[in-house]
Amino acid sequence: MSLNQKNRDNALLIAAGFKDAAPLTANSTNGNMPDGRELSFSWLAGIIMTALTGLLLMGGALYIAFLGQDSFSTAYAALKIAKTQNVGTTLTGQKTDRIRPVAKTRSENEIVEAAIRENIDGRSIVRKRPFVRIKATLATSLTALSSSVPPYDPIAILSRIQSTKPDNNTDISTDIYSADIEGIIAVQTSDLSFDSAPAKIISDMDAAEYLASIYSGESFDAEFAALGYISEETNIREIDEISDNKISGAIQNISVKYKNSDNKNSSRIERILTVKQQDSLENILLRNGFSLSTINLISATLRNVYPSTTLPQGARLRILFGPNANKNSLIPYRMSIYIKDMHVATVALTDSGRYVLGIAPPKIEFPKEDIEEIIVTNLPSIYHSIWETARKHNIDDKITERIIAMFAYDLDLTKSVNIGDSIEILLSAPDEEGQQEMLYVSLKLGSTERKFYRFKTDDGEVDFYDSEGQTGKRFLIRRPLEGGGNLRSRFGYRRHPITGRSKLHTGTDLAAPYGTPVYAAGDGTVEMAQWFSGYGRYVRLKHVNGFTTAYAHMSRIADGIKAGDRVKQGQIIGYVGSTGLSTGNHLHFEMRINNRPVDALSVKLPRDKILPNQYRRRFEETIAQIDDLMQRDPAPVEIAKNE
Repeated sequence: MSLNQKNRDNALLIAAGFKDAAPLTANSTNGNMPDGRELSFSWLAGIIMTALTGLLLMGGALYIAFLGQDSFSTAYAALKIAKTQNVGTTLTGQKTDRIRPVAKTRSENEIVEAAIRENIDGRSIVRKRPFVRIKATLATSLTALSSSVPPYDPIAILSRIQSTKPDNNTDISTDIYSADIEGIIAVQTSDLSFDSAPAKIISDMDAAEYLASIYSGESFDAEFAALGYISEETNIREIDEISDNKISGAIQNISVKYKNSDNKNSSRIERILTVKQQDSLENILLRNGFSLSTINLISATLRNVYPSTTLPQGARLRILFGPNANKNSLIPYRMSIYIKDMHVATVALTDSGRYVLGIAPPKIEFPKEDIEEIIVTNLPSIYHSIWETARKHNIDDKITERIIAMFAYDLDLTKSVNIGDSIEILLSAPDEEGQQEMLYVSLKLGSTERKFYRFKTDDGEVDFYDSEGQTGKRFLIRRPLEGGGNLRSRFGYRRHPITGRSKLHTGTDLAAPYGTPVYAAGDGTVEMAQWFSGYGRYVRLKHVNGFTTAYAHMSRIADGIKAGDRVKQGQIIGYVGSTGLSTGNHLHFEMRINNRPVDALSVKLPRDKILPNQYRRRFEETIAQIDDLMQRDPAPVEIAKNE
């Protein structure tokens, strides 16, 4: 560039307002007026901090806006209730587009007593015995109680249904003595000589008056001794009617029906329960799905406003449950205590996982019966519901496993529980070591009810039989793979996913991870164990009475499984895969009767074990005695406390 051109450009810059000055500097002006060329570090730091603060505030606002109902909130916000009642409202007071279903819950854990005839060391005695009776609706939501439930594995469960011989070689008698007694009565029997019949010194009229006085509780004064006998075939029945000097008796059966609610959507749920008998707050909360750590936090929070560690009879609890971000269960968001229907205290969960005191939730009219809201879209499986209910009533896990095993052959326990489904259990009183024996269980699912009674045969084996004398065990398993699999395609006509043709699907497709063990559905003989056309790796078993089962699309057949071999129920015969005409890992399971395909999930299967006829009369007496215990009024101590 020439000097003239450079001068001309400088003149144009000066004319535009630019000037030649020193560069920017961080040095101070040494007290002189700054001329705008110095940098201020404090000013620069202020600008940066302002920008960061604004960014954090904007991020926090967006986080709160998008998080919504799935977040924990502060105690006050958790109790903040919409007051508008123009649309459906829940027990918790939250507005929704429809009214949530509310179901009546039954949770009876009672002691019943009866005079029982027992044989101890060869002596027949009669004494009063307590039994634990449980009548409850099945849980419709899961809490911390079922957090450690083992995964559903029908094969492992069914292996535990075998009859057993008690370790202590003692039987639990349910032989009910007709009269109510105090203390212990020893009964001695001896052979009666029929060479000379005893004198008839008591008339039929006197006998009727004597029994009537016992029934009415009146005293009967008489001084006499008499010899009598009773046939072994005679059944002792409760005397409930005496008229015209004629004595008759009958055992009454009582059926209890549970009301169902309509299935509608909901989110958080609230449970309202009544304390039936004075008990510790810890026991009550443990039975309702609170963990020990949660109970300790709540107790510490309540210490200043409710220092007592017990709740009196008639106290009410309102528990608000919400989703647990880490598990498929509910956790307590809020818990309120009411005594004589007056609010005493409320604790609520904060964002930081602490429980703090909160204001009382909106007032409601307390129902006469305990109730709970239902999350219809997230009902637990029957399997998990039984576990939740059993642990709520402090039933030993071994007994719960036995209950599951009894129904696993007949029922698909992976199906969702329905509102109103219920269970009844009769247990012996805990022994010195706290162990109990189950005597009876009844499971009611919808309109179907299945009952099983404990019975001991002369060889000492104990098993559970229905009223027809049959065990719950079927001779074939309906879902013969580890975990039971997930139902992907039922038996029936369908369009084939590969060929596109409509044809009868002669089996049941159960999806499971690659390599999942496949079991023999029952004892049988291997007819085929090889690659079989579109079925891929295939095994077919022949069972008794014309039954056959087939297992297709397996990744491989178990070692040693070949045609002609005998296999036992539950034995591994292969592993899940996707060989042949298959779109994914699953087991195609077929069941045939006389070569006719049937639906393995619904066909009626024969029982594996039937009680011999020689025990029929004794078993019918056992049924009558247990039914009597299930119908009796509870003892004065109504609730069986969980120690």
